[in-house]
Amino acid sequence: MLSAVWIYLLPVLKLYLLGLKVLLAQLFSRPFRLPVMPRQDGKVAIVTGGGRGIGFEVARHMAGLGAHVIIGGKNEQEGLAAVRRICEEHKEAKVEFKKLDLASLQCVRQFVQNFKERGLPLNILINNAGVMLIPESRTEDGFEQHFGVNYLGHFLLTWLLLDKLKASGKCHNFSRVVNVSSSAHRIGNIRLNDLNSCQCYSAHAAYCHSKLAQLLFSSHLHQDLQSGGFPVSSFAVDPGMVDTALYHHLWTPLRLAQSPMAHLLFKTPAEGAATVLYAALSPALEGECEGGYWANGCKEMTTPPTFDPQLQLSLWETSLQLLGLQ
Repeated sequence: MLSAVWIYLLPVLKLYLLGLKVLLAQLFSRPFRLPVMPRQDGKVAIVTGGGRGIGFEVARHMAGLGAHVIIGGKNEQEGLAAVRRICEEHKEAKVEFKKLDLASLQCVRQFVQNFKERGLPLNILINNAGVMLIPESRTEDGFEQHFGVNYLGHFLLTWLLLDKLKASGKCHNFSRVVNVSSSAHRIGNIRLNDLNSCQCYSAHAAYCHSKLAQLLFSSHLHQDLQSGGFPVSSFAVDPGMVDTALYHHLWTPLRLAQSPMAHLLFKTPAEGAATVLYAALSPALEGECEGGYWANGCKEMTTPPTFDPQLQLSLWETSLQLLGLQ
């Protein structure tokens, strides 16, 4: 009994201690300011979860630079409201909303099919949407929600769009995939025989595992693209602790404390979006040697499992099998 309680509480303690560490680091460091980025006229970008928070700020900024932005999201009302807000700010903006539920593999496939039928290029893919600390539940296809939405849905989306990304990239103008991860990956653990967290469920652990999976995917994807000579780069970005709706499922006392504290200590969504935009748009990151894990405008080293080639490959192959792509 005590052992089971400890197994449940350990990831909770680890995650909140990590959050405190990140919060203190943010408090004593200056947030990254996005430099002026070049115009993006003629480019097409897909932003998942672009209806609010970081995703909205990313979509808004790219639309302001002339990119054709497609917001993919589950909430149609929220997505259409985001489109209206962007168009009010940028009268000439090319921005639209399309239904994309990452908890449904069929919906992901339909989204990609509809996009490909339009004959558009794809220069930038921002895998931003996510869930955090939600109660135990399963996706439409039977996967644990954090694993299914944060990781597997984005894996399938990226895989199905790779041909478009490859075809749209050029020698000195690579296409880019940006996976919005989290420092929580540092305490994640990939158990290939229990990716659905069936053995002992903890929402805190499941979230951390999904963020580590994202990072492993991003790293392996980049290496695979570079070894194949394709003009596509893959980045993982930690936006920091940002004042968004992602914290809705915190324990009630912490959520009540978080709300007033967020305005003082957390990054704004625009500040959280800065490094995401830098990875997606900066000419300084152009070329085959880039990629990696980025936080606060800088490339950072991270935990050893992230660089484990065998773990990267094993997760990649297992994911292909789960999605019926092999």
